[in-house]
Amino acid sequence: MLVLGIETTCDETAVALVRDGKEIISNVVYSQMDIHEKFGGVFPEMACRRHQEVLIPTLKEALGENHADLIAVAKGPGLIGALLIGLNAAKALSLAWNKPFVGVNHVEAHLYAAMMGREVEFPALGVVISGGHTFIVKILELGKYELIGATQDDAIGEAFDKVASMLGLPYPGGPAIEALALQGNSSKYFFKRGVIKERPWDFSFSGLKTNVLYTVRGVKNAPLKIPSEDIPHIAAAFQETALNDIVDKAIKASHAFGCKNIYLGGGVSNNKRLRALFQQKAPHLSTFWPPLGLSLDNAAMIAGLGFHTYLLQGADPLDLEPLTRIPLA
Repeated sequence: MLVLGIETTCDETAVALVRDGKEIISNVVYSQMDIHEKFGGVFPEMACRRHQEVLIPTLKEALGENHADLIAVAKGPGLIGALLIGLNAAKALSLAWNKPFVGVNHVEAHLYAAMMGREVEFPALGVVISGGHTFIVKILELGKYELIGATQDDAIGEAFDKVASMLGLPYPGGPAIEALALQGNSSKYFFKRGVIKERPWDFSFSGLKTNVLYTVRGVKNAPLKIPSEDIPHIAAAFQETALNDIVDKAIKASHAFGCKNIYLGGGVSNNKRLRALFQQKAPHLSTFWPPLGLSLDNAAMIAGLGFHTYLLQGADPLDLEPLTRIPLA
């Protein structure tokens, strides 16, 4: 079955063709990074306007001369305006082509990106780490999850973006901090992890972010009060604290909930230091990462998971509404 996937949850306009949930025929992503960089984050109205401008050309490029058997679209969570553009496009194509369509949970698809084309042993641990989401789930099977822990405030990717801004680094902050941290000594500064005693599997990055802010700019958010040569050390210390929190809780959760395999998804899974920490701390665990190009928002993961979603539950009705807040269906 050839599945057309559409992804417009935030600032990436993406369309892909995937056969039987695993063979990627095409995967076209139109990035808006250059548009939003000057704002230090995604400007929702501009993101929606660009989706409208480029979705049809992106669709034509991905589709080529092929004919899809099924249409899969990211139904959320995400920006409501952006979601409606992709969802309405999928509904229109479903009517025009007389083909079924399914709505796919965007964050579930991030986990599927690490599973695509692999034999998966359940139960497994799923870790989503992106600009909008940070949580750990026990994956019972595709479509069935038990939430173990989630962030109580900022997502880890959001924390990277905000700390990067404090340090005068460009958006998106994750790659900038990762690159700068290579020049720094993470032990020169000490930052505390967020601790929620009554919810040991949950995350909190707001305190860590504030700790960095007070260190570099003081309580009144004044100009930098540290020497410029210390900025790489701050970046390294922050990154080490945030990533070790993810790694340690994921490893402990895998043991506590009987999961031998860990699947990671979301943009922060691209971080090379994160991958090294998992290898150092848990060489006995099988840790799976999305292939190159499937960590960030893309439509191949939507089409891939859409194939399985259709087999499990059939097509969705044309009055399907978008999800804006629910992590997993």
